Amino acid sequence: MEEYDDIRQGVRALCAHYDAAYWRGIDEVRGFPEDFVRALTEAGWLGAMIPAEYGGSGLGLSEASVILEEVNRCGGNSGTVHGQMYNLFTLVRHGSQAQKDHFLPRLASGELRLQSMGVTEPTTGTDTTRIKTTAVRRGDRYVVNGQKVWISRVQHSDLMILLARTTPLADVAKKTEGMSIFLVDLRQAIGHGMEVRPIANMVNHETNELFFDNLELPVDSLIGEEGKGFRYILDGLNAERTLIAAECIGDGRWFIERARSYAREREVFGRPIGQNQGVQFPIAEAHIEVEAADLMRWRACREYDGGVHAGASANMAKYLAAKASWEAANVCLQTHGGFGFACEYDVERKFRETRLYQVAPISTNLILSYVAEHLLGLPRSF
Repeated sequence: MEEYDDIRQGVRALCAHYDAAYWRGIDEVRGFPEDFVRALTEAGWLGAMIPAEYGGSGLGLSEASVILEEVNRCGGNSGTVHGQMYNLFTLVRHGSQAQKDHFLPRLASGELRLQSMGVTEPTTGTDTTRIKTTAVRRGDRYVVNGQKVWISRVQHSDLMILLARTTPLADVAKKTEGMSIFLVDLRQAIGHGMEVRPIANMVNHETNELFFDNLELPVDSLIGEEGKGFRYILDGLNAERTLIAAECIGDGRWFIERARSYAREREVFGRPIGQNQGVQFPIAEAHIEVEAADLMRWRACREYDGGVHAGASANMAKYLAAKASWEAANVCLQTHGGFGFACEYDVERKFRETRLYQVAPISTNLILSYVAEHLLGLPRSF
């Protein structure tokens, strides 16, 4: 959309200083792009969703989606920074005035980072209502016990949003009730009731298991009303899924451009391989699918920014975009042939990165179940 051209140009200008060699080097050592994240913060992009009175730009999900799309379209990996964006929406929408006054200016300036969200557990997965991590009120503290898994960027975050059950499942009328969210100061928590164990994985995506053993949190770390955390976390998850869709669209456009360029330049049997319909048709099809997914991304953004429940659109946008980016990745790799497996072409790195989004932050099967039940009125399948 043309109204976001200034944002696109600004992000592209910053990303020009972090080329393919930079990201390739980070991936080789399984490192974290600290210089890139610092530059993105100093330029104001990571705090863009924070209201102006706290030092941000007061932008919405639409603008945030453009920022992350462009990072990936330029060949970077916005999975290293996206957590702060969707977590900020949760804090801005549901945090207390005291929490916003204290944390938002520090997040806008880069003094603090809010990159992590602790929801998923090893025995419940995406069945969030059955989480076992508990937070029990004892005087002026909450005491947390339990375990989380696949919790990202803990090592490069100062704060984390944590979902825990404050009322036992057996004592609530609806299973979505009795959960609460907390703003955890990781600097105080790690080593004092919270243990972090990194999980090695096929993508350079920093993720961990967390263990809570009588972790004490002050009462004022509670975000919003006790017992209403599931509703608050869904608000953040809808933002997350929409932003992931935008990232996948950025990936898809990167793959298509790489495939298009290579198909025009690579000559076999005395002609460019892109002259062959067997090569050009899959690239064209991938382009069509990415463009179609982009339309659903914008629908989800408009609904979210307009205060409309965006659950259906966010899920469908994530499904379509993740599928389109994966198809584009396969087409790009196939177009490059053997060279697609060579690290110096960056295709294999981006191939691994975009594959993640078929599984996380919610699998394609769970989205299909959501659509079947909530949009088509079919019986619940699980």
